[in-house]
Amino acid sequence: MSNHEHDDGIDRRGFLTCMAWAGTGAFFIMDGGVLKSYSLSTPKLPDASAGTLHFVQISDSHMGFNKAANPDVVGTLQAAVERINALPSVPEFMLHTGDISHLSKPEEFDAVDQILQSARPKGVFFVPGEHDVLEDEGKLYLERYGKSAKGAGWYSFDTKGVHFIGLVNVLNLKAGGLGTLGAEQLAWLQDDISHLKHSTPIVVFAHIPLWSVYPEWGWGTDDAAQALGLLKKFGSVTVLNGHIHQTMQKVEGNVTFHTAASTAFPQPQPGAADSPGPMKVPADRLRSVLGITDVTYRRGTHALGIIDSPLA
Repeated sequence: MSNHEHDDGIDRRGFLTCMAWAGTGAFFIMDGGVLKSYSLSTPKLPDASAGTLHFVQISDSHMGFNKAANPDVVGTLQAAVERINALPSVPEFMLHTGDISHLSKPEEFDAVDQILQSARPKGVFFVPGEHDVLEDEGKLYLERYGKSAKGAGWYSFDTKGVHFIGLVNVLNLKAGGLGTLGAEQLAWLQDDISHLKHSTPIVVFAHIPLWSVYPEWGWGTDDAAQALGLLKKFGSVTVLNGHIHQTMQKVEGNVTFHTAASTAFPQPQPGAADSPGPMKVPADRLRSVLGITDVTYRRGTHALGIIDSPLA
């Protein structure tokens, strides 16, 4: 896959890798400030199992979608939960990085909530995708998942020495569908992190990528550089996103960006089609391009170990 560079202040000193190990997943770990990636088929992987914090990211369940790309999104979300329940250790919680629903209907949210009840980790932290705020500017989403959140649904929490920040970048989308955070949320972010030590590991999660994956398709956030500027003082920052329905990774300085596969359907690689959207693959290959992300943090290190696992 070719790289796409954009002179936006985010990509210039970084690099972009599109993982090509479909069907095997990948493991990522920072070593001496350099990100190393390993196929899960590698005979001996670095040990991340002893981490003090273990959580799972899922994304883009698109409950209610029923087109040819996947007529059974219920079944593939259930398969994702089965994959989570089969992990060697029980994750402490799940992050869902948006597009819970396809048309922001109550029954779609209900279906996802019901399926996630069977997951071994009982806590779930959500941020909205643009499909979750199609109606009433996200009021239904906030009633369900954001009652204690600030503004349009942003919030933070701490666990085991790690500071988590859930951001909302799917309201007031810019031309071409680019995400935006807005002045109010950026001011909140600045205040939220003002008391933290620079050694505190930070995990940011939002729906649309906070780096310019492919702006021509709206795969980026137009004011992300302002948020990243506030975070540059921290020694370890991991940014988890969804939206593009495929695994991609970028490292710039102390910031690792990672996008997750969808549990519903894949999308084309950037620029590989006329436009983004559901991509139909042979039925026997579908679950190899859908998946979950398993994250482990070991206290005292600067990296989070990230494993992408397909549903197949």
